[in-house]
Amino acid sequence: MDALRKLIHNIMEEGSLITATLSQLRKREGMTYSKVTVKPVELKNKLHYQFAYYSGTKVTHQNVPADEAEAVLVDMFENVFRQAMMYTPEADYQVLISKKYKVSILTKSASKTKTDLSHNRKKTYILEEGEPVPFLVELGIMSEDGKVFARRYDKFKQINRFLEMVEDVLPHLPEDRPLTIVDFGCGKSYLTFALYHYLAVTARRKLNIVGLDLKADVIEHCSMLAKKLNYTQLQFLVGDIAEYDELEQVDMVVTLHACDTATDAALEKAVRWGASVILSVPCCQHELFSQVQSPVMEPLLSHGILKERFSALATDAIRAKLLDLMGYKTQLLEFIDMEHTPKNILIRAVSGSAGDRDKLWQEYTAFRDFLNASPYLERACKDLLPDT
Repeated sequence: MDALRKLIHNIMEEGSLITATLSQLRKREGMTYSKVTVKPVELKNKLHYQFAYYSGTKVTHQNVPADEAEAVLVDMFENVFRQAMMYTPEADYQVLISKKYKVSILTKSASKTKTDLSHNRKKTYILEEGEPVPFLVELGIMSEDGKVFARRYDKFKQINRFLEMVEDVLPHLPEDRPLTIVDFGCGKSYLTFALYHYLAVTARRKLNIVGLDLKADVIEHCSMLAKKLNYTQLQFLVGDIAEYDELEQVDMVVTLHACDTATDAALEKAVRWGASVILSVPCCQHELFSQVQSPVMEPLLSHGILKERFSALATDAIRAKLLDLMGYKTQLLEFIDMEHTPKNILIRAVSGSAGDRDKLWQEYTAFRDFLNASPYLERACKDLLPDT
């Protein structure tokens, strides 16, 4: 192992590592990952090494300071892996370690060149800073010359993250007619205006967007702003989600931070309209909190804060499975970083088969019954679900 330790020391001392891949576990028992890749990254102007741990389709990352990375790498060779490829500008090194710790190092011609280390290189946004966007200027997020105000940068990123998700689902929306979109619980409508701008101005789609909210003063303000921006295909109405019935067909339903079962009311509307796309960020899931019971889970449920968080996650899992049962393919995605808000899970559902319906129903009912749950969405959509 001495020759390998010396090679690793020289590479790390010179800072010449481009990337490395470690594989072939020495033992599989108790291991939570099967492969690790290593690459240098620059964080806050200091060199680190990013270790990526692969477990099936899941990848977790650890950024290790440069002066600690050598020891981590050596330990992995001594205790975890038996094979590796290490790439430097001078040469590629293939490392093979036998079960009896006999080390072979094969040196090959270099196949890679160094790349930019910037871990936080500038992200390309759908709405770019430096290009004035009228609704962002009016909402106080951007100056008239296109500069994003520092205090509003989180909102700027949130809007762009939302538009990335909208861009992903565009292929699932009808192309042969104008789109009808409803935003339930639109609030101050940052994302409603962003959606309109992206679809009507950037994508040049004909559409009709309705923003619905209970607060009359907020709706009045949004209506005035839509008129000022000449967003002629965008209207705002005062109303309750459960009682809204002015449309017969809707192509896309958006519901962001509708409180508790108001989210479920919006999801029911979307399903009954046959919406092609549903985007929902739930909020304040209280219903399951008062229902969930399980002696097996008492160590978790006996702590209020853990029970609250678990109930929220379980509620979204229930909603996703019910949408799958009602003709959608559903994903749960991170909407924005946890540091900005704890309500950061977005349910994205597009029309299509999620798999065998009988199997989905069995999975759902087993989970529901284990939690002793009686979900609003199941009760509201009983006629759309398999017979119990």
